[in-house]
Amino acid sequence: MVRLALLVGLIALAPVTGRAQEWTWPERAENLKELPPDFPPQRLRAVMTGFTRALGVRCSHCHVGEEGQPLSTYDFASDDNPRKNTARTMLRMLGVINDTLKTIEPSGGARVNMWCHTCHRGRPRPMALDEELEEVYGAEGIEAALERYRSLRERFYGRGSYDFGEASLNALGYSLIEAHPRDAIAIFQLNAEQFPESANAWDSLAEGYLKAGDRARAVEYYQKSLQLDPRNESAREKLRELGAGG
Repeated sequence: MVRLALLVGLIALAPVTGRAQEWTWPERAENLKELPPDFPPQRLRAVMTGFTRALGVRCSHCHVGEEGQPLSTYDFASDDNPRKNTARTMLRMLGVINDTLKTIEPSGGARVNMWCHTCHRGRPRPMALDEELEEVYGAEGIEAALERYRSLRERFYGRGSYDFGEASLNALGYSLIEAHPRDAIAIFQLNAEQFPESANAWDSLAEGYLKAGDRARAVEYYQKSLQLDPRNESAREKLRELGAGG
């Protein structure tokens, strides 16, 4: 049953003839590569539904068909959509992982098992938040990265799909600070807006301004950080170096 829950997206279904509105799950699917040839339609439906929920996608993600069109127009048996074979490869990977986990002594009452949703959690590409934002930044620039953060937060906040804690934006900012300090400032500013009570967020923003050569702003935000956390010796030392006491 564990394997069956992971077999979603790998199934090629035989389309049913007739009017588009009358499509039903076939009694016998075609071109199965990872499922038994006699896999029953009710279990097939459960597997496919689990796949779409785990990745947050629709049938057209892995199968040949146009989103929004009746399922009777889809060519489920076709392998022309390369994502179907990607899904098959992912299934085999999951099988290897779960077989390996069986060799490890459980640390709790139940053995840990990998599922599609363990990593995907409603996303086709299970990337960490800072990784996804860095990819967007590299392709489209800082404004697109900021907008992607806001849209992801609106859609996924509270679902466990991404880590929206301050560490994610902080990591992205520091990945940019040497080569692109102004863009790093934009990331640190967003982080400070999201976590206004975090001394670390303001400390990072101060460092971004210092790297960009804006000493006045650096002093302002190091002082802000020190106000929030009087034990922040790093900020205190920076303020001394900048001739602003501390």
